[in-house]
Order: sequence, then structure tokens, then C-alpha cells
Amino acid sequence: MTKALKKDATYADLVAVPDNLVAEILGGELYASPRPAFPHARAASALGALIAGPFQFRLNGPGGWLIIDEPELHFGADVLVPDVAGWRTERVSDWSDAAYVTVAPDWLCEVVSPSTERIDRTRKLQIYAREGVPYTWLLDPLRQSLEVLQLEGARWSLAATHEGAERVRAQPFGAIELDLMNLWG
Repeated sequence: MTKALKKDATYADLVAVPDNLVAEILGGELYASPRPAFPHARAASALGALIAGPFQFRLNGPGGWLIIDEPELHFGADVLVPDVAGWRTERVSDWSDAAYVTVAPDWLCEVVSPSTERIDRTRKLQIYAREGVPYTWLLDPLRQSLEVLQLEGARWSLAATHEGAERVRAQPFGAIELDLMNLWG
């Protein structure tokens, strides 16, 4: 389980974390996690590719999205790094050349692992709700499950749970069918 390394953390504290760790500041506390294990990285990469094809590159799909792997999100003092995030293109036309994004995504995915699941499901979901992210997916490659969460007001609602070898249409990407087996390898 990942534990806070420092309270009242600053961005300078985050930058000082070794490059082989993923560092985030949640509620003023600095967290650092090891780089993802292979099942986690494979699932995140496959998901990004499957969604970016039709939604970013318009390959047999509607387009209209920008999909980014591991973007650094700055929401006030909070700094988060979801595994994959997406923005509708009409919301990203004026981005600067900064190494981080301050605009909340329209969708994001956290690939949960035993060491980060508690933080992903609690602290990070609270921040994403506060920032108004409409959809969050929780992908678990070990359990082979996908939970689709939808923001209703200030709370998350479980819109759907999918497992194993299902072929699914999950919001906000319901225009395409995802074969979950492609995420598990």
C-alpha cells in the first residue's frame, strides 16, 4: 500500500522524487508509487490505443477527442497522474506548452493495482469529483474488471461493471465496442 511521504508537500518536493517513481500530491500529501507492473502497463497502453484509434485518429470512429497517457494534472495544490485521460477537442484548443494540464478531463482511467487501489478509489476519486470529471473508469487487470463511474452532482455512481472476455460499450465511448480481452493480453 502506498503511504504519504510528506505532508504539506510542494511541487519542488514532487520534482525531487526519483524518476523511477510516479509522484502525486493529494490533499497536500506527497505520494510516490513504483512504475506500474507489466499487467498494469499493458492494460493502460492497450486501452489508450483502442480508444485513441476511433476517437482521436478517427479510425472507423467519430473522432472528437484528445487521449493522453499519464498526463500530469494540476488542480490547485493537487497534482495527479491518471493512467489515461481524454478531453473533447473543443476544450483543448488553447493549451499552452506547459508540462501539465489544468483543464479537468472529460474522462479518465485509473488502472488499479494492489499498492494504489485504496488511493485511486478514495482520495483521487474525491478530487476528480470536485473537479467535475464526468466519467472515470477503474480498470483492474488482475481481476479482469472494468468499472464505469459517472459523476452525478458531486458523487460517483456506478454505471456499469464489466469482466473477463466481455465485449462492451462503455460511456463516454459507447460509439464503439471494446473487447476486454485486448486489455488483459
